[in-house]
Amino acid sequence: MPRPLGDKRAAVVIGTRPEAIKLAPVITELRKRGIETSIIGTGQHRDLVDPVLDLFGLKLDLDLEIMEPESSLNAVLSRAIERLGAELETLHPDVVVVQGDTTSAMAGALAAFNSHIPVAHVEAGLRSNDLALPFPEEMHRRVISIVSQWNFAPTEYAAQQLANEHQLGKVVVTGNTVVDAVAQIMRARKAKPSTILIPTAPYLLATAHRRESWGRPIRNIALGLRDVLRTRPDVSLVFATHPNPLARLPVEETLADEPRATVVGALEYDDFLALLQGATVAVTDSGGVQEEGPTLGVPILVTRAVTERPEGLSAGAVQMVGTTRAAIRREVNDLLDDRFARARMSAAGREVYGDGHAATRIVDALVRDLGGRKAPRPRAEGRGGRKVSAGGD
Repeated sequence: MPRPLGDKRAAVVIGTRPEAIKLAPVITELRKRGIETSIIGTGQHRDLVDPVLDLFGLKLDLDLEIMEPESSLNAVLSRAIERLGAELETLHPDVVVVQGDTTSAMAGALAAFNSHIPVAHVEAGLRSNDLALPFPEEMHRRVISIVSQWNFAPTEYAAQQLANEHQLGKVVVTGNTVVDAVAQIMRARKAKPSTILIPTAPYLLATAHRRESWGRPIRNIALGLRDVLRTRPDVSLVFATHPNPLARLPVEETLADEPRATVVGALEYDDFLALLQGATVAVTDSGGVQEEGPTLGVPILVTRAVTERPEGLSAGAVQMVGTTRAAIRREVNDLLDDRFARARMSAAGREVYGDGHAATRIVDALVRDLGGRKAPRPRAEGRGGRKVSAGGD
């Protein structure tokens, strides 16, 4: 029996922490509009997803547990597609929502496409125009765009990339949902005591985890930052590492004997944002930090050769420094020496990625096309898986 027009179902696929961060505001908004929403976790980064969802009062409805020891990219992708496909055939949602460019996102999009279910792609249109940088994410996001009925572009630049490719799906510029998430988390954090010790300023915050940075590039990043510390006795460093030993071990080995360097594992998201907000400069290869830092007014130095987020560069909130030891040492020192440059970068990026109402715009578009209740305009502009909860927040 067909369901009434307003009785719509969405399935949201989450595999990694960044997906959880950026999709949580969308899930909250979908449920607020009365759209039955199932959160499907692939298990790609299982231990990192649950704490983020907890911050937003959300839980997985289904965990597909796709990860196994020493899994190849092909094995992870094939398991994700197979198990997602089986669940989507059972759920029969009206839309499958994916975010970004992960293996989980591409698997969700392909499984939905094969089941003739419309795909909504959050953060569509990011492009480096180099299939090797980042690998394999640049391929993933291009494939997702091809099969998506809705391409929710975070910026006008991203929308133009989709237009240049003549994508068939509808393109809607929404802003980036990370701004929604950061605003919500920072408001909530003010109401609770801090769970971490924030260093005395000035301090650097660093992250490095991308596959193309494994090995010598990550070691160079750590060496360059160690050089800075050894010539600046007033500066300290917090280096937040990734659980993968290929990203973590070079950092631990390089900074082991540096007394003003603190190497930490994966932080709770609200703790990380608090550390980021207090940093004098952040050094990162993370796409998310390229958005979070400018939103919080923190100057960002990017240790990559290319970026799919040129908006921060154009605005003057972000600088590219590459992964050579000498360049990292030079650029960090130059920025620490120039407080006026830091102030310009801090002011330049606060509105680059939106006004905090991206989730509302995304769900407005889905409600308009699927049928359902529309929100008021913001004043500012079972198979192969494990049931986790009965649904709901």
